[in-house]
Amino acid sequence: MKYLIAEFQEQSFTQIIFPHAKTDWAEYLDEAEENFINIINAIIKYQKCLVICANLEDVKGKFKANKNLFFVEYETDDTWARDCSALCIKEDEEIKLLDFSFNAWGDKFESSKDNKMSQTIKNHYSKKLWHACPPWLRVDFVLEGGAVESNGAGVILTTSTCQLNPNRNPNLNSIEITKKLNETLGATEILYLEHGYLAGDDTDSHIDTLARFINEKTIMYVKCEDEKDEHYKELKLMEKELLSIAQKHDFKLISLPLPHAIYFENERLPATYANFLFVNGAVLVPSYGVKEDKQALQIFEQTFKNRDIIPIDCSTLIKQHGSLHCVTMNFASGITILA
Repeated sequence: MKYLIAEFQEQSFTQIIFPHAKTDWAEYLDEAEENFINIINAIIKYQKCLVICANLEDVKGKFKANKNLFFVEYETDDTWARDCSALCIKEDEEIKLLDFSFNAWGDKFESSKDNKMSQTIKNHYSKKLWHACPPWLRVDFVLEGGAVESNGAGVILTTSTCQLNPNRNPNLNSIEITKKLNETLGATEILYLEHGYLAGDDTDSHIDTLARFINEKTIMYVKCEDEKDEHYKELKLMEKELLSIAQKHDFKLISLPLPHAIYFENERLPATYANFLFVNGAVLVPSYGVKEDKQALQIFEQTFKNRDIIPIDCSTLIKQHGSLHCVTMNFASGITILA
């Protein structure tokens, strides 16, 4: 059996890319660094964290020594680890890392360094990081981690506006793309949402901003109650799609509120509570300093009774049109990073 390992399953470590002066965080770098430091310090209370950084000694100096904290020096274009890091699959009881191509969501931005990041880590750091480097396969296919959600049992949830967009794999049609996803991720079924978006999103509607598997049979999704909000119609249509999917697959649905509209430089930002992060024993939940934060936290506390619920202020992250899940990547248990 082959499948994309689900994020709610046991993890080995989280990977994160630290901001630097050549990224889009430059204008408020100190503020961004503080945000990333808070995320990393929350993660290492529960599991190991691998930090990719442009200046190793400078970044290491911002943290206290911790057995769960590891560093690799590499200069990236940006910090969206979810989309340029390798994905973990399990095939015949063996974990493999799939390094897909990354083109910055359809060549919207420069991404050559990000695209080479995983391969560089494999070639130059594998012996320093792992007792035995897992099989690491380069896949000639554009796919971002934020674009696919796995239930750990062969079902992949994604959006057609992103995954079938000709700015990713222009030489393949929708049937060929679906076949490629089935083959590489071991999916038994690819579920495409045709509706749902967030204003200010650069990703062509990544699924991790809209709907997430929290176990094999449950999906959390964003719901808009305000009929005057620009998202109301599309998110209502998305909810209708999810209800149909849930009925067919015997899934349970849990709705999350859409945060109150947040603006930066006269642009609405794609704030969402669906961009939460699983770690072992906890769920890290983005907050934005709006009234819906409290309601969202209550939903997570009621849903995950056996996990700690940790709010993380993401009001800085969202200025660059991403949030908590976007800047992190989980690696599955069984990939043993050196202690």
